[in-house]
Amino acid sequence: MTETPEERAAALPHLRRGRLKKGDPVPLPLTMASIYHLPGDPAGFSQYGRFDNQTWEATEELLAHLEDAEAVAFPSGMAAITAVFLSVLKSGDRLLLPTDGYYTPRVFAERFLNGLGITVETRPTAEFLEGGFAGYRMVFVETPSNPGLALCDLEKVAREAHAAGALVVADNTTMTPYGQRPLDLGADMVVAADTKATNGHSDALFGHVASRDPALIASVREWRTLSGAIPGPFEAWLVHRGLETLEVRFERMCNSAETIAERLAGHPAVAAVSFPGLPHHPQHELARRQMLCCGFLIGLTLASAENAERFIDTCSLIQPATSFGGVHSSAERRARWGDAVAPGFVRMSVGCEPVEELWKAMSAALDALV
Repeated sequence: MTETPEERAAALPHLRRGRLKKGDPVPLPLTMASIYHLPGDPAGFSQYGRFDNQTWEATEELLAHLEDAEAVAFPSGMAAITAVFLSVLKSGDRLLLPTDGYYTPRVFAERFLNGLGITVETRPTAEFLEGGFAGYRMVFVETPSNPGLALCDLEKVAREAHAAGALVVADNTTMTPYGQRPLDLGADMVVAADTKATNGHSDALFGHVASRDPALIASVREWRTLSGAIPGPFEAWLVHRGLETLEVRFERMCNSAETIAERLAGHPAVAAVSFPGLPHHPQHELARRQMLCCGFLIGLTLASAENAERFIDTCSLIQPATSFGGVHSSAERRARWGDAVAPGFVRMSVGCEPVEELWKAMSAALDALV
């Protein structure tokens, strides 16, 4: 029987319990080692720091528990994404990417994959099903898209892509396994930047790939070992600690985002709000059907770049920073990075502050723009 999110969350902090001996530390120990004591036959033992590390393996165990699939950890979300590309694609293959997703995979694909003879094409997230998937080796989706929060129907994409012979990879960074389960909807692989909400404390870079296909995950794992794209044990330890509180943090952040998005939509200083939980979002019904909640990211458009910067700088409970998913609320004007959004578009990540205090600070900063 499939576990409920509550059952999965309850079991996660206790996964190590069955292996503990009397007197063992309950918190995960940090293993800082590049070499191991290895006399005689090395088979079946930790051998070298590029092959094995008990700390990152413990973190992979938690990630695998949440994904209900084998997970392989990487030193960043982009390391996870590039591992998927380079362990699967070969010269002559075609790759489909979203035009409005996180921009770095597109830059990487254009700069490096084209040179390897891999054809890279793009399509808007909301129109991902248009045009079909014939001839593609890999279809890479990000839903909700970052930063615009557009959606595509993951189940339909997976069904039609598989019928055309393509693999489906889903970037689930914005939602985590508590908010959306792409593998359950048919994706072959999931990638995520655990730097964000999974770690949650803005102090470590990390990423992972998960898949229920043994051949795909073995190829990704071999890529990691041979390329040396391994996570650091200290970062893995931090992410392990973050995973133990992810469920409670994620629930607080998402509930607060629902409240704040509705209030933002009614504020005179705000020209537009993009949040899948709002009834006017173009894919609201899809969000309610496909996602377990509507996330903690909100896109809001203010009248100008100047207003956006002023709002971010003057709100006492918003941290001006790139990235998202921390315990603190943060925001940035995404046009400064070249995203195809309005100059006054702000991507805001709702944190763990008490929601009424957070709204008080936000509304004060917005009121000053009217």
